[in-house]
Amino acid sequence: MKKILMIEDDRDIIELVRYNLEKEGYRVTTAQDGATGLAQFRKSQPDLLILDLMLPRMSGLEICKELRRDTKARRIPILMLTARGEEADRIVGLELGADDYVTKPFSPRELVARVMALLRRGETDLQGEAAVEVGGLTIDPTSYRVTRSGKHVILSAMEFRLLHFLASHPNRVFSRDRLLDAIWGADRYVIPRSIDVYIRRLREKIEEDSQNPVFLKTIRGAGYIFESRSH
Repeated sequence: MKKILMIEDDRDIIELVRYNLEKEGYRVTTAQDGATGLAQFRKSQPDLLILDLMLPRMSGLEICKELRRDTKARRIPILMLTARGEEADRIVGLELGADDYVTKPFSPRELVARVMALLRRGETDLQGEAAVEVGGLTIDPTSYRVTRSGKHVILSAMEFRLLHFLASHPNRVFSRDRLLDAIWGADRYVIPRSIDVYIRRLREKIEEDSQNPVFLKTIRGAGYIFESRSH
């Protein structure tokens, strides 16, 4: 049985989500403030985290940032809840490592569908995929481990999948929609501009100069390419 932790301070939302997820066979635990929720996460290591953006004691954004620095927690999917409908707030969540977002008010059916989609993607096996080595960069799908000049680079599961996909298809241009289809699949909800956020985060982590990337390059009007010819 998959374990889901929900950190949310609205008791009505907690009970609504708990009811609908437990009906689908998930085990749900909850916390109503950020500090308690983070401690509970570290103690229980859930399969997925549902995280409200605005929380007492510690914000959802702070929790997200903290967990994505943790090597044990970085592969656990985070579904962020926000009362704000503006795209900028969703992008901030993605920049800090959230895998998907739901804007309040939301339908329970939609939230359950997103949880299922995130857990399915987490179960997709990359073990048979080959490691990629180029220009001091090593991307190993058997361990979800990336090293740059021998130094370990911490990536979330989605960041790793995107990087591995591009590096496994070097010197080919992919549009945002094509990348969303490849990484998130047909049941994706994130917007095409989310790809820009992930690419920017990856550049900051694997490039020596994120403003002048040598691996992840933008082809204006077309999409992104993993360049290997110059290495």
